[in-house]
Amino acid sequence: MPNLALITISHPMLSAALVVSGPAEPQKAPALAPLTWSLQAAQGNAPPEGNLPLDEEQMPPDEANEIVVEGAYGPPEGDPAEKLNAESYRITQAVDEALIEPVAYAYRDGLPEPLRDGLGNVVRNLGEPSNALNFLLQGKVGKAFGALGRLAINSTLGLGGLIDIAGKPGIGIPYRRNGFANTMGFYGVESGPYLYLPVTGATSLRDIIGSTLDQALLPFAVGKPFNQPEYAVTYFVVNGLDQRLEVDAELAEIRASDDPYAERRDTYLAKREREIAALKGEAIEDEAQPEPAAPQASTPDQPPLSLIEQVQLTARSSPATR
Repeated sequence: MPNLALITISHPMLSAALVVSGPAEPQKAPALAPLTWSLQAAQGNAPPEGNLPLDEEQMPPDEANEIVVEGAYGPPEGDPAEKLNAESYRITQAVDEALIEPVAYAYRDGLPEPLRDGLGNVVRNLGEPSNALNFLLQGKVGKAFGALGRLAINSTLGLGGLIDIAGKPGIGIPYRRNGFANTMGFYGVESGPYLYLPVTGATSLRDIIGSTLDQALLPFAVGKPFNQPEYAVTYFVVNGLDQRLEVDAELAEIRASDDPYAERRDTYLAKREREIAALKGEAIEDEAQPEPAAPQASTPDQPPLSLIEQVQLTARSSPATR
């Protein structure tokens, strides 16, 4: 264990030592300057220029927190007269609901189906000369002779076209619609601006010119009775009512869409583009969303396709017969 030494100091000696050293003086605390403050920034204490906060243009892209929205405005490229066409569409639909639709339903329900089909066959038979001529202009000689064969058979054995004898089993020459608009498209003429006309409906500049030439072929090439007003009125009424009944369900679906005008325009232009491509032997693929070759049956996890979707699928994938 370490040795401990105990030193003992007597009381008189301790008192003498304290007297010699004297009492200790107390230490004074340093004086504090008064504290002043203000909400105003001190003069001359601005931060150096290098430490200034960056504005949004100087901030890095990941710190700027900018939201950039890009898009096009104005009418679509293929529809420069969109406002005028949309107004024409609105007026036409109002007239259709008030007048044309009731007349078409009366035509459908008032005439026996065989008679109604017969009138439609006559109208199609009168279009066979234009079909044949345009197939010939497109270099499709076999289809041109097919259209001429249909014209000859149905005009004689079919009682002026009332009965489609040429299309029945045993002969089996299918009806293929064609026209000058298709021929112009076949040789590279673009469709031009989209149009929605009060009587014609959805069309384009190229298609309205071609349709006018189609309807003028018989009156100018043959003459009577095809240049008589009675023929023109009858042809226009029967053809118009038949076409209205064909697209009745499609029009109902379009009217129920969010933008009926744009839906009608896009459906028409897509259909015509694929018909022209089919005449050229080209295939158009939808790169954004590939479509099946034909409308498919719905599954429990997939809702059934609407009529508009079926029409678009068919127009995109099925080869046209025109």
